[in-house]
Amino acid sequence: MKLKQAKSLQSVQWLPAERLGQLSVDANLRPWLIGKGLLSRRVKEACGDRYALRLVDQWSGLLSSSHKLGLRADDNAGLFRDVEIFRGDQVWVFAQTVTPDSTLCLHPWLAELGDTALDETLQGLSGIERGSYEYAWVPVADPLTLRALREADVKPAGLWARRARVTLRGAPLLMQEVFLPAMARS
Repeated sequence: MKLKQAKSLQSVQWLPAERLGQLSVDANLRPWLIGKGLLSRRVKEACGDRYALRLVDQWSGLLSSSHKLGLRADDNAGLFRDVEIFRGDQVWVFAQTVTPDSTLCLHPWLAELGDTALDETLQGLSGIERGSYEYAWVPVADPLTLRALREADVKPAGLWARRARVTLRGAPLLMQEVFLPAMARS
């Protein structure tokens, strides 16, 4: 990794919701970023029968300092689950769930979700608490954005994302959602 890339990876600043109003966000994208309710359900309503959710990848890996900060956990490793939410053939949202090993030991079923939307699965369970969203403009060199844009023909300088810490009976996981340009154009 080049020094310039290393600096850009460290420059991602996750900001609280109250700071989002001070930032320049596409007017078509802002309602998606700040909207209430389950994102998968909101996208389903907007897309109708053109909605699809697909598991892209799932793997075990090391947690970065950003992951640990977002999770407020000391785990060094966890399960990463990447999904894409489509409208027709266009990816609208790339979502990544980071589940630390300690949470996975308590809730191993989190590794078996497949093409099921995590937010809808969690909605029906007791003992779920979601923290406030944090927002960031994530540069194209960041691993999260690289994964989101891995098959894109055109790569923007970065993408807007939000993340929230969710606890399942006290065990944390991190939900990160990256909003792709197709969503703002629709």
